[in-house]
Amino acid sequence: KKKMFLQSKLSWNVVLSSEKLETEGLKLQKAIITHLLSVFAAKKASKDHGYLLAVTTVDRIGEGRVRQHSGEVLFPVEFSCVAFRMATGEILEGTVHKILKHGVFMRCGPVENVYLTHQKMKDYEYVPGENPYFMNAKSSRIERGGVVRFLVMGVKFVENEKEFQAVASLDGDYLGPLS
Repeated sequence: KKKMFLQSKLSWNVVLSSEKLETEGLKLQKAIITHLLSVFAAKKASKDHGYLLAVTTVDRIGEGRVRQHSGEVLFPVEFSCVAFRMATGEILEGTVHKILKHGVFMRCGPVENVYLTHQKMKDYEYVPGENPYFMNAKSSRIERGGVVRFLVMGVKFVENEKEFQAVASLDGDYLGPLS
């Protein structure tokens, strides 16, 4: 069974400038952890781990090594974190935020662009207007702000934007708009 929330153990190098180094152990530890958290927040996502949501524990801070050219100190840090990653074949729910003639875009957790093409929502027809939507013969509607249960058909990581994109389908049982 695939899970969208993953617990991961990571090893990163935290680099501190010499001005940030204080001799007291706890202040140094705090500076290392604070820097780790800011780097973690800036990273946003990685192809291997998905969206990085939260550091849960700092497991080990290694001995600092001085970088000769800059005087900065590099600390190897091992920590655990929670990440969110979609997987092909998973069934998830998303909120519709954009409706186009050819399909809809949904948000699912931190993923902003889950695309559901009209070809993958059989029986649904596009209804144009000021607030366009898709509707089937049973008057079931896929509209902006609505929640849709979908099957993940594919996931792609866009490296330069540090974001994932996914394509969805309603082909399967119990998939579609939730009332």
